[in-house]
Amino acid sequence: MSGAALLAATGSLEPAARSFLSPTGVEIVFLLVGIGVLGSAVVAVTTRQLVHAALWLVVALGGLAIEFLLLTAEFIAWVQVLIYLGSVVVLVLFGLMLTKAPIGRSPDADSGNRWVALVVALASAGTLVTLVVDAFRTSWIGLGSGGGSAAVTGASLFRTWVLPFEALSVLLLAALVGAIVLSRGSKRRVPAPRAGKLRAGRPVGSNGTVAATAPRPAAPAAPAPSTSEQEG
Repeated sequence: MSGAALLAATGSLEPAARSFLSPTGVEIVFLLVGIGVLGSAVVAVTTRQLVHAALWLVVALGGLAIEFLLLTAEFIAWVQVLIYLGSVVVLVLFGLMLTKAPIGRSPDADSGNRWVALVVALASAGTLVTLVVDAFRTSWIGLGSGGGSAAVTGASLFRTWVLPFEALSVLLLAALVGAIVLSRGSKRRVPAPRAGKLRAGRPVGSNGTVAATAPRPAAPAAPAPSTSEQEG
């Protein structure tokens, strides 16, 4: 067997020899970060302090960005940081500050539907894990080099998916214009008062003329002195 054939056979057998029982360093980091994301997400939805919930949400979303980086999807990772960490979480924090949310524990932050939410969350997670395990089993799937980079994503977006991208931009623009029109049409038009400025204590009408004012009532006359006071 020649050297090229031996190298090809070794390269073809190498992915099959790898399994989940021999993880690499990147896979170990991916697993640890995933556990951290899961724990921070659980704390974010179970804590009774709203500010702490928002901060734990920051940790969970930041961990997801790290997961995308480990999957060589740098574009999605930076989108995660810019949109979710830079916009959504900041909006949540500003909402908490402007609504004067309590800093300490909130006794009314709990919901009576927590057990229903727990059952739905566990059912969704179990369904997702079952589908992934059934689809891939123990097969090894290598990550392509630069498959999720900004260059590859941009080329795919503006070459292959340019028409859906432009259609989506027009749809968002129409939604924005419709929201502006509805918000302006819902306001009631209140007529402006016609009262003018005061000029020397007298009101000025809308045409600039000084309006006539009613005469002030005369002061009451002083009472006449009684007879006893005159004799004294």
